[in-house]
Formats: sequence, C-alpha cells, structure tokens
Amino acid sequence: MQFNGNEYQAGGISLLEVAEKFGTPSFVYDAAVIKKKYDSLCSAFKGADLRVKYACKANTNISVLKYIRLLGAGLDAVSIQEVELGLYCGFHAQDILFTPNGVSYDEIKRAVALGVFINIDNLSVLEQFGNEFGEKVPVCIRFNPQIQAGGNSHIQTGHIDSKFGISIYQLRHVERIVKSCKLRVEGLHIHTGSEILDSSVFLRMAELMFDLALSFPDLKFIDFGSGFKVAYKEGDVTTDIDELGRELTEQFNQFCIKYGRPLQLWFEPGKFLVSESGVLLVKVNVVKQTLATVFAGVDSGQNHLIRPMFYDAYHDIVNISNPSGKQRIYSVVGYICETDTFGSDRRLSEVREGDILAIRNSGAYGFSMSNNYNSRFKPAEVMIINGVPKLIRKGESMDDLLRNQVDIFG
Repeated sequence: MQFNGNEYQAGGISLLEVAEKFGTPSFVYDAAVIKKKYDSLCSAFKGADLRVKYACKANTNISVLKYIRLLGAGLDAVSIQEVELGLYCGFHAQDILFTPNGVSYDEIKRAVALGVFINIDNLSVLEQFGNEFGEKVPVCIRFNPQIQAGGNSHIQTGHIDSKFGISIYQLRHVERIVKSCKLRVEGLHIHTGSEILDSSVFLRMAELMFDLALSFPDLKFIDFGSGFKVAYKEGDVTTDIDELGRELTEQFNQFCIKYGRPLQLWFEPGKFLVSESGVLLVKVNVVKQTLATVFAGVDSGQNHLIRPMFYDAYHDIVNISNPSGKQRIYSVVGYICETDTFGSDRRLSEVREGDILAIRNSGAYGFSMSNNYNSRFKPAEVMIINGVPKLIRKGESMDDLLRNQVDIFG
C-alpha cells in the first residue's frame, strides 16, 4: 500500500475505489508485492541452487497459490488438504513438500499415494514409514535444532520443549532406523520459528545441518525452513535477506565441496512472500468516546484477523478516507463479543463513522486463520494484478453458515 499524492493505493488502484466496488470487510492483495518479495529472495541466493517452497498455510486462496506457482515456486504443505489444494492449483506432486505434525499415519500414506515428497519429524512414524516403504519412497527428515529463536513464543518451534522435529541429539536413533529399514533420505529439514531478525541464527542452524548431513549419503537438498522477519510498521528492523544470502550461500557451497557433490538449498517462506501484499479494508461503524478512550469500532474483528489478539501482533492502521485529517488518538476495535482490539492508542487522521480504515500486513495468516465466531461471515478477498482488482473469493452469506448443518428437528 502506497500514499500517492492524495490517496492510498495498491497496485496503482485507489483502495477507496476497491472498498466501494467490493465492499467491506475485504482482504486486498497486491500481486506485484508478492513478485517483488519472491524476486528479492531469488536474487539474494543467486549463487546457490535455490528452491523456494511457499508455506501455503499463510494464505491458501487458490488464485494466490496459482500466482505463486507461475512465479516458479513449489509448495510446503502441512495437511493433506493443503496438498490437494496444491495439486488442484497445478503444482506438480514432486514440487510439493508435505511437512505434517501429529497427523495419522493414514494421512501420510495418502500423501505418498499422491506422489508428494514426505517430511517426517517423529521417530515412531519414521520407523513405520521405513518398515512399509523402505528404499522405495525417498524421505526428508525434520530435525529440531534445540535453538530458541523467533518472535512470539507461540511461533518458536526449534526449542527443547517444542513438539516439532526430531532432536538433533537423537541422531544415532535416526541412523539406526535408516540403516535397518534401508531408508533413502534425500532431504534434511530444520525450522526454528518465525520473525527471526538475526542472520546468525540461520548460520548456526546451517552449521548444525552440515554436521548432520555427513551422516546421510543420499541427500539432494537441505531445507532451512524460513522465519524471515517482515516490517509491520515504518522503521521496523527486518531480516537482511541480501546479507543472509551472501553469507549462507558461501557457507553452503563450501559444504557441498566437502560433501562431494552439489545440493539444492531450500527455503519455505510464507509470511515473507505474502504478508506485505495484503491489507484488510474495514468500515468504521461507530466512534465511541468513554471517560478514558475514544474507540473506532469497525465491521470486522478477531474472526477475520486474529493475529493482534492471538500473538499480540502489531499491524499498522491508516484512515484512507481522511488522509490529511487532524491526528487524534483512537483504539481500533472489532464487533466481536470479546476484547477485540486491532490496535490500542493509535495516532490516526480524524476518524468519522463511515470512514474506511486499512489494516496493513494482512496478506498472511489473515483469511487462512479466519472463522465464523459470533456467526459472522468471512470476508471477501480481492487480488490486484496488472493494475486490475479482481474478486478471488466472495464474501460469505447465511447460506454458508447453514451449509453442512443437519437440522434434526425438521
């Protein structure tokens, strides 16, 4: 989203016009921003044989998936439903990495039948898989590095108490399973969490992975996960992708010489690719003044964007209807019957009932985490591509709330 003269735009289109055409609340994605982020990652790692696997849990709209496929990315899927969405959107099975956690073994077998690459993070499942498939089906193993890194504790996945991955200290057990079952381990995977600022965390993970990799002679790739920090407000410090690309590429290529042959370097960005592309457009229903606070109550809530309540995440908020208005302090809240706050004590251009607010950085974990709490409808989604705003998901209606319910009283 950019301020161009006297109005806020995305993809060269007035966001007020988008709100008028498609209504509110609506998620709006700028395809050009997704491409810019994808290109920046490829450029940073141009010295390595890079493969990008989009972590589609961030945003599974099929138009977003198809666009990212056209850019050249593969897919990282964490459920069989995400696998099937990826196949529906034209991803080749061999370009999809299935990285489940805590799923039934039947779900893993279904993924094998679909032909996608399996990533296993559990010793018992690894042994079951080996006993059934042996060397017939290649596998990737996810290790837990025992490194605590990332933003909010809810999104840290590499520490000792995490449910994710096989501990690096269980390597000998893994080796015994691999040897006894004749498993063909073609990939290693590691991921410590999200919103990692310091490139040294990735370099420490790399050293751990390189030590592990020497125990697996059939490798084709090493997957370093993702977790790049994105900017949520002006001046935010972010992961320096170019610096990381230079340092990790050099380290990786040196290891490939030691390993004896070139390997692919994989990343699986989600938020990094799509977060900054999106805004959530909402309309101000009420401006309510209390003894302590002025509330701007909008036609959305935690049912559409749960991150501020769930992760205490900061999302910049702008009054796009009155960009030159006098600055005042507001708490922007939703219409859900809970403490439902998008932002407290925010300095905004004067807010009036009927104004349109834009909540930035809503392209990731917005709609994909939305729900029907309070029997509210999920919003529409719009993509601006080549300067044209296109509806890519209709807003819900009462029919959607009633669908799949069974009335036993007739």
